[in-house]
Amino acid sequence: MSELNPVSLIAAKRDGQALSDAELKGLIDAYTQGTVPDYQMSAFLMAAYLNGLSATEAAALTDAMLASGTHIDLSDVPGTKVGKHSTGGVGDKVSPILVPLVASCGVPVAKLSGRGLGHTGGTLDKLEAIPGFRTDLSVEQYREQVASVGGVISGQTGEVAPADKKLYALRDVTATVESIPLIAASIMSKKLAEGNDALVLDVKCGRGAFMKTEPEARRLAETLVGIAARHDTPGVAVLTNMDVPLGRAVGNGPEIREVIECLRGEHEESALMQVVYRLAGEMSALGGVAETPAEGIAAARAAVERGDALERFRRLVAAQGGEVSVLDASDTPPHGAPVADVPVPAGAEGYVADLDAYAIGEAAMRLGAGRQAKEEPVDPVAGLSGLKKPGDAVAPGDVLARLHTGGTPNIEAVKERVQRAYTFSESAPPSAPAVYARHTQAGWTSL
Repeated sequence: MSELNPVSLIAAKRDGQALSDAELKGLIDAYTQGTVPDYQMSAFLMAAYLNGLSATEAAALTDAMLASGTHIDLSDVPGTKVGKHSTGGVGDKVSPILVPLVASCGVPVAKLSGRGLGHTGGTLDKLEAIPGFRTDLSVEQYREQVASVGGVISGQTGEVAPADKKLYALRDVTATVESIPLIAASIMSKKLAEGNDALVLDVKCGRGAFMKTEPEARRLAETLVGIAARHDTPGVAVLTNMDVPLGRAVGNGPEIREVIECLRGEHEESALMQVVYRLAGEMSALGGVAETPAEGIAAARAAVERGDALERFRRLVAAQGGEVSVLDASDTPPHGAPVADVPVPAGAEGYVADLDAYAIGEAAMRLGAGRQAKEEPVDPVAGLSGLKKPGDAVAPGDVLARLHTGGTPNIEAVKERVQRAYTFSESAPPSAPAVYARHTQAGWTSL
């Protein structure tokens, strides 16, 4: 193509025109190399957000971002490697539970994760709440850990989809996160570079997710599985509920504490573990260690009961430099700083009827668990724990949640925000499903 003119490409997308594969590749290459600055890419992202990208453009954007870096080769690691990705949600701590669980069932799992995006927490931020835990592994360290431990959760190195790493942070602070083509291209450029042979995609749907409605979530799932198929990668997307926070903790240190409890088998029938087990079943089936997802779910439950999943997490934490003693502690991982622990009183009697996941995510951000600019650090102890969930009985004086922070936010304002996130009823509400449906190239199946 002729010399790149980013202004003309921005104007074309602003006016609703489609860009060619070559134009998108040129733009992504120039941004990765630093010749297109953040402010121009921000304008392009907003134009794409407002006017959309076609399926062809989304695929071309994925390919351009994938080609910006290295494709990790795990072909010398025995077994069918199966990756996992979640579109993100409030309290989504599935990956630190799922990766060691599936690895303990005999399926190698290689996972590149991200940091906090909008009101949702990032897996890397959560794992770094474990003192010493390293997420900056080199490609060789990443490859070696898949072979030796069976699982790895690392950040993107400069070698893997560097365009996505830059765009991911930029979207977070330019209000361009909730775009199906941009989300799909971001996810798949990483997933296809990880070195896995198959993929399971957890597509969140509800108030605390980027996809607020089921039709949006289904479109994203179909886009993701379609891109995977174009790269000859078997893929399964699972639609899961994100109207209320997933689990009873939100934030980095608080969520890691809940991860450890889940691996100990302390929350077996929770919505969180229903999601974990469904994804584990799908990964086991794709990985060839189970005939069906149902068989894989049964094997995953047994692995938790035997303690195999917790032991594999212990090995993963040790391999990545984390303090393994944290797994045996009874409180939030230590960080050497004073931690506020503030109860939020109920002031109501009856049952929790609903809990707004988005409002709780915003409260966690105000406590310091999230970031509003891409350069900001996060408070590793900030967040909420002990959340009352829909169906729980409450009485005046009961605690709806506990607030934690190592900083100095306006605690009273956060308490009020948390209280407003709850609604109550005289009788217990019907339970909502944690998992709705699954999608493959063959179509949709209700669960």
